[in-house]
Amino acid sequence: MKFSYGTGFAFLALFLFALQSVCVYAGSFHKDVQIHWGDGRGKIHDNEGKLLSLSLDKSSGSGFQSNQEFLYGKAEVQMKLVPGNSAGTVTTFYLKAPGTMWDEIDFEFLGNISGHPYTLHTNVYTKGTGDKEQQFHLWFDPTVGFHTYCITWNPQRIIFTVDGIPIREFKNSEPIGIPFPKDQPMRVYASLWEAEHWATRGGLEKTDWSKAPFTAFYRNYNVEGCVWANGKSSCPANSPWYTQTLDQSGLDKVKWAQSKYMVYNYCTDTKRFPKGVPKVCT
Repeated sequence: MKFSYGTGFAFLALFLFALQSVCVYAGSFHKDVQIHWGDGRGKIHDNEGKLLSLSLDKSSGSGFQSNQEFLYGKAEVQMKLVPGNSAGTVTTFYLKAPGTMWDEIDFEFLGNISGHPYTLHTNVYTKGTGDKEQQFHLWFDPTVGFHTYCITWNPQRIIFTVDGIPIREFKNSEPIGIPFPKDQPMRVYASLWEAEHWATRGGLEKTDWSKAPFTAFYRNYNVEGCVWANGKSSCPANSPWYTQTLDQSGLDKVKWAQSKYMVYNYCTDTKRFPKGVPKVCT
């Protein structure tokens, strides 16, 4: 093809448009999030905005939210959870839309008494309805070092990964009548809060406030997604996450994680669903 200044300008324009359509956020808490509650209990610890902490005491927890909304994306962060007796605490990283008919994709880490494991709680909400819980005990201690947690949300599926290992896939099953989050832009959120009435052993273990403040750390926050602006989102399918699937190796990893570390699966809870498990499970 003959190249000219005109075609060069056209390619440049297309390139700049692509950059605006699919925005890549390479990890600055200063630029990309706001600590929207906690009255000083959330703190950014460095000039580059790589490390942030959230704290909880008897008066309040804390949290941050992304400055941008996204309609599809890949959100990941490294976290180090509250050590020691963390019973009654919930540390989170999730996506959520506003309103009473909201969509939401959850990582929630339910604390425990010393010497007992955290429970990683995952869920997917569509138009205000969740009830799709899967829970895991991790294969490492999430309080002694940082580990990477990632949510990939594209039109075909939602993939939850831990340290690059997929632990759950929630497919778009709209053809059989299962709602899928596809219409509502979401922000990325994180929080540390108290839920002693249900978080640990169904509320049997209460929060030991003598151990407060409880603190969790977040670093290397990164979101690659389609920014929602002016009522629309341009999202060309040229980013790997947008069309990401699980190959056989990925499916084997999900099977490994679920066979060895899953502690609750709504799809097998026949007491909860005596008339039959949800259609998405079959």
